Amino acid sequence: MRIKFYFLFLALLLAGLVVTLLLGWGSTSRYWFFLVEGGLLFLLLFLVVFYHRLVKPLVTIGNGMELLREQDFSSRLSPVGQVEADRIVDIFNRMMHQLKDERLRLREQNQFLDLLIQASPMGVLITDQNYRVTQVNPMAMRLLDLRPESVVGRLLADVPSSLAVELSRLSPDETRVVRFGDANVYKCTHGAFLDRGFRHPFFLVERMTEEVVRAERKAYEKVIRMIAHEVNNTMAGITSALDIVEHTLKEEEGMGEMCEVTRVCTERCYSLSQFITRFADVVKIPEPMLQSVSLNGQVAVCFRFMEGACTFRGIGLRMECDPSVGLVRLDAALFEQVLVNIVKNSMESIGGGPGSIVLRTVAPSTVVVEDDGPGISTSVEEKLFTPFFSTKPKGQGIGLVFIREVLMRHGCRFSLHTDSDGWTRFAITFPLPTGDV
Repeated sequence: MRIKFYFLFLALLLAGLVVTLLLGWGSTSRYWFFLVEGGLLFLLLFLVVFYHRLVKPLVTIGNGMELLREQDFSSRLSPVGQVEADRIVDIFNRMMHQLKDERLRLREQNQFLDLLIQASPMGVLITDQNYRVTQVNPMAMRLLDLRPESVVGRLLADVPSSLAVELSRLSPDETRVVRFGDANVYKCTHGAFLDRGFRHPFFLVERMTEEVVRAERKAYEKVIRMIAHEVNNTMAGITSALDIVEHTLKEEEGMGEMCEVTRVCTERCYSLSQFITRFADVVKIPEPMLQSVSLNGQVAVCFRFMEGACTFRGIGLRMECDPSVGLVRLDAALFEQVLVNIVKNSMESIGGGPGSIVLRTVAPSTVVVEDDGPGISTSVEEKLFTPFFSTKPKGQGIGLVFIREVLMRHGCRFSLHTDSDGWTRFAITFPLPTGDV
């Protein structure tokens, strides 16, 4: 802008000189006048060259600066015919071309990373510095079992999900394996990355249920088979020897007490054999033979079977079936065992009564067994469905493992936890038949 001002000031000055010379035409020598006029014409020509060689390139370069300020990397400057200015124009055009390519590369890279995050089999949650969720991928929504509007923009600790609460408790750079009452196992990682000088925390969630269950099953199957083989073979020999001893002692006088001791030992051996056999039965769960069965009908069968046992203990058993619940695909025999085991667990948690157990079905394909027993603590809930874990004094820790195995083979979603109203609920949801909405 200053060069333009100086140029205009010089032009006005020259114009003033011309006017002055015209007014003083008669007072000076004609030769001197012609000489001054020639000089003025030379200066005017110089000004024209000055404008085209300096001012015009500066204007062009100024336009280029405006393009940079507006981040318009697609436009180019044209040569102005001046060597130094054209060199600057050429450098500017190459810089704009490189900036355009770099922006395009970054845009493609960001789009690729966004697609990768969206398609990732791991749940990804990205937050700001205050741990307010800014981005979440579809797998994370599936693991949280929520819609995006329930997550994005909220503090991680305020998201209505047990998994989100566990994530909020992670320290930076911490990785932890988390278990819940739905038998699912998650590997949770808290990391961070720097963007424009700011730290952005992110959380990775990987479902490890299948891998953990497979490893647990492989471990306890091997142990149970080995123990069952050794114990049953040993018990067979011991009971056979005890039978012979008992028959021999019966023929002797005064050996009644010894015969009773022998009989007690024999019965204890049979009990131990049955105890081990129950462990072996968990390993031998058959593959379910799926058929379309009325879920309400299955609940009614369990209700009739367990009603007497609940009444004997002073526990009220109710059935509340939703008539809109239709058919589901299940193995009737295996699922009946599952329901019976769940109701038995509820009875044992209540104890000698009084108490209430409700068998409930919810459309479209959910059955819930709920009781008003003492409930399940958080520390116990984390260990549910773990092989050989039990809170009962004489428990074997295989009941929930059996239930887990059967339900997973049916493709069911299930959960066991105590709600805020004090009721403990075991909810089982079957996959809908193909074609149902």
